[in-house]
Parts: sequence; structure tokens; C-alpha cells
Amino acid sequence: MNFDVKEIRKDFPILSEKVHNKPLVYFDNAATSQKPRIVIDTIAEYYSRFNSNIHRGVHYLSNFATEANERARETVRKFINASSTEEIIFTRGTTESINLVAYSFGETFIGEGDEIIVSEMEHHSDIVPWQLLCDRKKSKIKVLPFDDNGVLEVGKLESLITDRTKIVAVTQISNVLGTVNPIKEIIETAHKHNIPVLIDGAQGVQHTNVDVQALDCDFYVFSGHKTYGPTGVGVLYGKKSLLEQMVPYQGGGEMIESVSFAKTTYNVLPFKFEAGTPNYIDAIALEKAILYIQNIGIPEIEAYEKQLLDYATEQISQFDWVRIIGTAPHKASLISFVMDGIHFSDAGILLDQLGIAIRTGTHCAEPTMQHFDITGTARASFAFYNTMEEIDIFINGLKRIKTMF
Repeated sequence: MNFDVKEIRKDFPILSEKVHNKPLVYFDNAATSQKPRIVIDTIAEYYSRFNSNIHRGVHYLSNFATEANERARETVRKFINASSTEEIIFTRGTTESINLVAYSFGETFIGEGDEIIVSEMEHHSDIVPWQLLCDRKKSKIKVLPFDDNGVLEVGKLESLITDRTKIVAVTQISNVLGTVNPIKEIIETAHKHNIPVLIDGAQGVQHTNVDVQALDCDFYVFSGHKTYGPTGVGVLYGKKSLLEQMVPYQGGGEMIESVSFAKTTYNVLPFKFEAGTPNYIDAIALEKAILYIQNIGIPEIEAYEKQLLDYATEQISQFDWVRIIGTAPHKASLISFVMDGIHFSDAGILLDQLGIAIRTGTHCAEPTMQHFDITGTARASFAFYNTMEEIDIFINGLKRIKTMF
């Protein structure tokens, strides 16, 4: 494998920092990823040299920023292989993207008594927006379960579908279990009944190749900050045929064609769903993040992260006092676990004193915790800039914690 993690780490300034006088070991990548220097420098450069509101000016700075924003949209289009930039909408992140679909698709297509199918392993961001919609529309949610290994019971999807089912929403990769779901199969099953599918790609697009046309998903959403880009920017991909029918999510500048007190008409896609001043500088920086990971290569990233996952799983599995939550055969690079007699929060605090950053709690996925009858987990999540040596530090940290208890 032509993959030099030592060279890659030099591109991430924060990885040379120390925490409590210990070298930082950052295993909280599922919450947010670190940023390469090109992303940080791009933000500084555009605020310093090219800052101007886009789409609304005839002067040089506005035109320059507008062209950069639309280049970023084209880069995103290529990244996920959408058919047109009209199908790429910039949002604040995965959460806003799902809320946009839940509101706009819901207002357009869902009525009283209709049904929405979500999986049991969804992040709250792919549960609560649909619940809000159901409260407004008097519709209902049905849940596709997973088994005790964390494998989605896809075979049960067909039995959940009725003539009232209007949309299926499912995560590509669970942020708690690491399970990589068979989203192509889910989409094919739903489409047999002409039901559109939303894929939550917040944990997916940075770990594996995504081709929305090959998947034939109707909506795909992801966040910039989990994809080595800035916070506050994300993407909604939607099929043009659906987006054109959906009512706007928000009103304001840019999303209009004309406004009068008698009638307002709306702008063309994608601007119909981008009301107000967009977060254009972060969108431009997101492009740099995407180009950066493409330069490394998604297949190379996926293969290396699997090595990290396999090694960490092997090491943790040696401890009979640790239970891994989520043992699906096809997983992405994260491990959630609980420890006998040691609260996950205590473990997180003590690992922090050793310079090791993990995430603890429910991970915004309380139904998943309820499935396993636990209150939370510790979670170590890995990225392509992490190393086997860091995993050894983490494992030794767990051993130290065990001796303390």
C-alpha cells in the first residue's frame, strides 16, 4: 500500500499538539475530524483577500468568491457522482440537510396517516425531524430493527412497507456500532414500491466511495466537519425531479425569482433551497478537504482504516472485562465498548489525562443504547492519520484504568 501516514500527519497541525503534557492521541473522529493545513489556510486566505457576498455583486471580489463557491459545488458533484450541480445544495451540515428534507418533502408529499420508515440505529438527527413532521401531519414512524450484533434486519423491510409508506431514511454507517449497512439493497427494496430513500452519509462519505447514481438513492446527506472540512457547512444531494416538486425550506434572499406582496416566485435549483447569505468560504474550504482526501485516495483510506480497526479490535478483544457494542461483520473504523465496573465517563476522563481523546455517552443515539439496555458507551473512532502506535497507547491506557478500579 502506497500510504505514508507519517507524511500525512504533517499536514494536520493539531496532531503535533500536547494535552496534559502528553502527545495528543485523537480518537474522536466520528464526532469531528481534524483539518489539514490547506483547509485552515484557505479559510484565512479567503477572509483576508477575497471576502465578498456571492451571487449579488458585479465587482471583482463578488465574482471571484461566486466562481469559487460554484467550483466547490462542482467538486462535490464529482465527489459523489451526482448528475448535475442543480442537485447539490449547501447546508449547515447533515442535521440541517435532513431537516430540510423532512420539512420540504414532508410538506409536499406526506399527509395524515402516512408512514415513514427509519432504522433503529439512527442518529437523533435522522429521528427527531421525522417525529416533528409526524406531529404536524399526524403521520407515523415505523422502525426497522437491528440484531444484537448490530446488523440491520433488512429482510424485515418488505413487511414494514405499506401503501402509506412515503419515505425510508437510513444511515449508511452507524455512528455507534460502526455497522456498514447494505444501503443498495435497502434502496432497491424501497424502489420496488416507488418509495424514495434518504441516506445519512455523515459517517460514510469520508470512509468509502459514494456514487449516488449507482446507489440510485433519492437523497444523500453529509457534513463538512466530519470530512476533514470546516464546521457549519454540509451537503444535501437530492434528485432533481423531487427537489423541483418540494416546497422551499426557508424564505429570504437568493431563493426567490421575484417578490411582491401579491405573489412570490422561487429561484431555480439549487438556489431555491439556499436562502440568505450562504456559508461560501467554508464551502470553498470543504472543496479543499475533498480534493485532499481524493489525492490520498478513498480506496487507500478505506484499506488503511480497516487495518486500524482490525488491530484495535484484536487488542481490545483480549480483555474479558471489555464488551464491544457492535460486532457486525462489515464495520467502519470505530469501536464502541463498555467495561465491567468502570463507567464510560470515568474512562473518558482518565484517558484524557493521558492525552487520549475519545467520545463517551449516548452519541445522540439513545434508541441504540436502549436496544442493548445500557446508558452509554465509550467510543474510539479512527481516521487515516491515526497510527498503530497510537492504538498501543490507547490499549495501555485502558490497562492503567483497569488497575485503578
